[in-house]
Amino acid sequence: MNAPERTRPVLDPIDRMSEIVFGLLMALSFTGTMSAAVAEGENVGGVLAAALGCNVAWGIVDAVMFVLSGAVERARNQHLLAEIHAARPSEARAIFLDNLPDGLRSALREQEADAVLARVRAVPRPPRGRVVGLDDLKAAILIFTLVVATTLPPSVPFFFIDELHRAMRVSNAIALVMLFIIGAQLGRYMGRSPWPMAFAMCSIGAVLVIVTIVFGG
Repeated sequence: MNAPERTRPVLDPIDRMSEIVFGLLMALSFTGTMSAAVAEGENVGGVLAAALGCNVAWGIVDAVMFVLSGAVERARNQHLLAEIHAARPSEARAIFLDNLPDGLRSALREQEADAVLARVRAVPRPPRGRVVGLDDLKAAILIFTLVVATTLPPSVPFFFIDELHRAMRVSNAIALVMLFIIGAQLGRYMGRSPWPMAFAMCSIGAVLVIVTIVFGG
Protein backbone atom coordinates (compact mmCIF):
# COMPACT_ATOMS: atom_id res chain seq x y z
CA MET A 1 0.00 0.00 0.00
CA ASN A 2 1.36 3.39 -0.96
CA ALA A 3 1.92 5.90 1.80
CA PRO A 4 -0.63 8.74 1.76
CA GLU A 5 0.64 11.91 0.11
CA ARG A 6 1.40 14.65 2.59
CA THR A 7 -0.74 17.73 2.17
CA ARG A 8 1.29 20.89 1.78
CA PRO A 9 0.15 23.69 4.13
CA VAL A 10 -1.09 26.85 2.46
CA LEU A 11 1.37 28.85 4.59
CA ASP A 12 4.70 27.54 5.80
CA PRO A 13 5.62 27.99 9.49
CA ILE A 14 7.80 31.06 8.92
CA ASP A 15 4.98 32.82 7.04
CA ARG A 16 2.45 32.01 9.76
CA MET A 17 4.73 33.20 12.55
CA SER A 18 5.67 36.33 10.60
CA GLU A 19 2.01 37.27 10.23
CA ILE A 20 1.46 36.79 13.97
CA VAL A 21 4.46 39.01 14.74
CA PHE A 22 3.11 41.61 12.32
CA GLY A 23 -0.28 41.56 14.04
CA LEU A 24 1.31 41.92 17.48
CA LEU A 25 3.50 44.83 16.43
CA MET A 26 0.43 46.47 14.91
CA ALA A 27 -1.40 45.95 18.20
CA LEU A 28 1.43 47.58 20.15
CA SER A 29 1.47 50.48 17.71
CA PHE A 30 -2.23 51.28 17.80
CA THR A 31 -2.68 50.77 21.55
CA GLY A 32 0.21 53.19 21.99
CA THR A 33 -1.88 55.94 20.37
CA MET A 34 -4.87 55.43 22.66
CA SER A 35 -3.94 57.99 25.31
CA ALA A 36 -3.40 60.76 22.79
CA ALA A 37 -6.79 60.12 21.19
CA VAL A 38 -8.64 59.86 24.49
CA ALA A 39 -6.92 63.00 25.76
CA GLU A 40 -8.76 64.84 23.01
CA GLY A 41 -12.11 63.71 24.45
CA GLU A 42 -12.76 60.53 22.48
CA ASN A 43 -14.44 57.52 24.07
CA VAL A 44 -12.03 54.62 24.79
CA GLY A 45 -14.38 52.09 23.25
CA GLY A 46 -14.85 54.18 20.13
CA VAL A 47 -11.11 54.65 19.65
CA LEU A 48 -10.51 50.94 20.21
CA ALA A 49 -13.20 50.05 17.65
CA ALA A 50 -11.56 52.39 15.14
CA ALA A 51 -8.14 50.87 15.83
CA LEU A 52 -9.48 47.35 15.37
CA GLY A 53 -11.12 48.45 12.14
CA CYS A 54 -7.76 49.79 11.00
CA ASN A 55 -6.15 46.45 11.74
CA VAL A 56 -8.87 44.62 9.79
CA ALA A 57 -8.02 46.89 6.85
CA TRP A 58 -4.34 46.06 7.21
CA GLY A 59 -5.20 42.37 7.33
CA ILE A 60 -6.98 42.75 4.00
CA VAL A 61 -4.06 44.69 2.50
CA ASP A 62 -1.53 42.12 3.72
CA ALA A 63 -3.59 39.24 2.31
CA VAL A 64 -4.01 40.96 -1.07
CA MET A 65 -0.30 41.77 -1.29
CA PHE A 66 0.58 38.13 -0.54
CA VAL A 67 -1.62 36.93 -3.41
CA LEU A 68 -0.30 39.66 -5.71
CA SER A 69 3.36 38.92 -4.98
CA GLY A 70 2.76 35.19 -5.54
CA ALA A 71 1.00 35.89 -8.85
CA VAL A 72 3.84 38.14 -10.02
CA GLU A 73 6.46 35.55 -9.09
CA ARG A 74 4.53 32.76 -10.82
CA ALA A 75 4.03 34.82 -13.98
CA ARG A 76 7.72 35.74 -13.94
CA ASN A 77 8.73 32.07 -13.71
CA GLN A 78 6.42 31.15 -16.60
CA HIS A 79 7.93 33.92 -18.71
CA LEU A 80 11.47 32.85 -17.79
CA LEU A 81 10.84 29.23 -18.81
CA ALA A 82 9.29 30.40 -22.09
CA GLU A 83 12.35 32.56 -22.78
CA ILE A 84 14.72 29.66 -22.10
CA HIS A 85 12.79 27.39 -24.47
CA ALA A 86 12.60 30.01 -27.25
CA ALA A 87 16.23 31.22 -27.10
CA ARG A 88 19.23 29.79 -28.89
CA PRO A 89 21.43 27.54 -26.68
CA SER A 90 24.01 30.26 -25.94
CA GLU A 91 21.32 32.83 -25.11
CA ALA A 92 19.38 30.30 -23.04
CA ARG A 93 22.51 29.58 -21.01
CA ALA A 94 23.00 33.28 -20.27
CA ILE A 95 19.34 33.70 -19.26
CA PHE A 96 19.52 30.64 -17.04
CA LEU A 97 22.72 31.72 -15.27
CA ASP A 98 21.57 35.33 -14.84
CA ASN A 99 18.48 34.17 -12.96
CA LEU A 100 20.24 31.80 -10.56
CA PRO A 101 20.93 32.98 -6.99
CA ASP A 102 24.50 34.20 -6.58
CA GLY A 103 25.52 31.41 -4.21
CA LEU A 104 24.15 28.69 -6.48
CA ARG A 105 25.63 30.20 -9.63
CA SER A 106 29.11 30.32 -8.13
CA ALA A 107 28.78 26.76 -6.80
CA LEU A 108 27.84 25.23 -10.17
CA ARG A 109 30.58 24.15 -12.51
CA GLU A 110 30.15 24.96 -16.19
CA GLN A 111 29.36 21.35 -17.10
CA GLU A 112 26.85 21.09 -14.24
CA ALA A 113 25.09 24.27 -15.29
CA ASP A 114 24.86 23.03 -18.87
CA ALA A 115 23.48 19.69 -17.71
CA VAL A 116 20.75 21.36 -15.62
CA LEU A 117 19.92 23.74 -18.48
CA ALA A 118 19.63 20.80 -20.90
CA ARG A 119 17.13 19.11 -18.57
CA VAL A 120 15.11 22.33 -18.30
CA ARG A 121 15.00 22.70 -22.09
CA ALA A 122 14.03 19.04 -22.48
CA VAL A 123 10.82 19.61 -20.52
CA PRO A 124 7.92 20.58 -22.82
CA ARG A 125 7.40 24.32 -23.07
CA PRO A 126 4.90 25.24 -20.34
CA PRO A 127 1.61 26.81 -21.42
CA ARG A 128 0.54 30.10 -19.95
CA GLY A 129 -1.46 29.06 -16.92
CA ARG A 130 -3.36 30.76 -14.15
CA VAL A 131 -1.16 32.72 -11.78
CA VAL A 132 -3.70 32.73 -8.92
CA GLY A 133 -5.07 29.46 -7.59
CA LEU A 134 -7.26 28.16 -4.80
CA ASP A 135 -4.28 27.76 -2.46
CA ASP A 136 -3.51 31.47 -2.85
CA LEU A 137 -7.04 32.37 -1.78
CA LYS A 138 -6.82 29.98 1.19
CA ALA A 139 -3.50 31.58 2.18
CA ALA A 140 -5.03 35.06 1.90
CA ILE A 141 -7.91 34.10 4.21
CA LEU A 142 -5.46 32.57 6.69
CA ILE A 143 -3.25 35.67 6.64
CA PHE A 144 -6.24 37.94 7.27
CA THR A 145 -7.40 35.70 10.13
CA LEU A 146 -3.94 35.59 11.73
CA VAL A 147 -3.38 39.35 11.56
CA VAL A 148 -6.81 40.22 12.97
CA ALA A 149 -7.00 37.43 15.58
CA THR A 150 -3.54 38.26 16.90
CA THR A 151 -4.66 41.76 17.88
CA LEU A 152 -7.59 40.52 19.96
CA PRO A 153 -5.75 39.37 23.16
CA PRO A 154 -3.93 42.74 23.58
CA SER A 155 -7.27 44.51 23.06
CA VAL A 156 -9.14 42.66 25.80
CA PRO A 157 -7.94 44.86 28.73
CA PHE A 158 -9.56 47.94 27.16
CA PHE A 159 -12.97 46.30 27.45
CA PHE A 160 -12.62 45.50 31.17
CA ILE A 161 -10.28 48.16 32.64
CA ASP A 162 -11.66 51.70 32.77
CA GLU A 163 -8.38 53.41 33.67
CA LEU A 164 -6.67 53.98 30.33
CA HIS A 165 -3.01 53.86 31.32
CA ARG A 166 -3.42 50.70 33.40
CA ALA A 167 -5.28 49.06 30.52
CA MET A 168 -2.46 50.05 28.17
CA ARG A 169 0.20 48.54 30.40
CA VAL A 170 -1.75 45.26 30.74
CA SER A 171 -2.25 45.23 26.97
CA ASN A 172 1.47 45.85 26.45
CA ALA A 173 2.35 43.01 28.81
CA ILE A 174 0.08 40.57 26.94
CA ALA A 175 1.63 41.55 23.59
CA LEU A 176 5.18 41.19 24.96
CA VAL A 177 4.45 37.72 26.35
CA MET A 178 3.00 36.70 22.99
CA LEU A 179 6.05 38.09 21.17
CA PHE A 180 8.32 36.14 23.53
CA ILE A 181 6.45 32.90 22.81
CA ILE A 182 6.40 33.35 19.04
CA GLY A 183 10.08 34.33 19.10
CA ALA A 184 10.86 31.08 20.88
CA GLN A 185 8.92 29.19 18.23
CA LEU A 186 10.90 30.96 15.50
CA GLY A 187 14.14 30.00 17.20
CA ARG A 188 13.11 26.34 17.32
CA TYR A 189 12.08 26.47 13.66
CA MET A 190 15.54 27.82 12.79
CA GLY A 191 17.08 24.82 14.57
CA ARG A 192 18.69 26.97 17.25
CA SER A 193 18.14 27.75 20.89
CA PRO A 194 14.72 29.40 21.25
CA TRP A 195 15.80 31.97 23.83
CA PRO A 196 17.85 34.47 21.77
CA MET A 197 15.05 34.91 19.23
CA ALA A 198 12.46 35.01 22.02
CA PHE A 199 14.30 37.83 23.79
CA ALA A 200 14.94 39.61 20.47
CA MET A 201 11.24 39.67 19.59
CA CYS A 202 10.31 40.74 23.11
CA SER A 203 12.95 43.49 22.96
CA ILE A 204 11.49 44.87 19.72
CA GLY A 205 8.09 45.10 21.40
CA ALA A 206 9.62 46.63 24.52
CA VAL A 207 11.27 49.35 22.44
CA LEU A 208 7.85 50.21 20.97
CA VAL A 209 6.40 50.41 24.47
CA ILE A 210 9.26 52.61 25.73
CA VAL A 211 8.95 54.95 22.74
CA THR A 212 5.22 55.20 23.40
CA ILE A 213 5.79 56.04 27.09
CA VAL A 214 8.48 58.62 26.27
CA PHE A 215 6.14 60.39 23.87
CA GLY A 216 3.31 60.43 26.36
CA GLY A 217 1.56 57.08 25.75
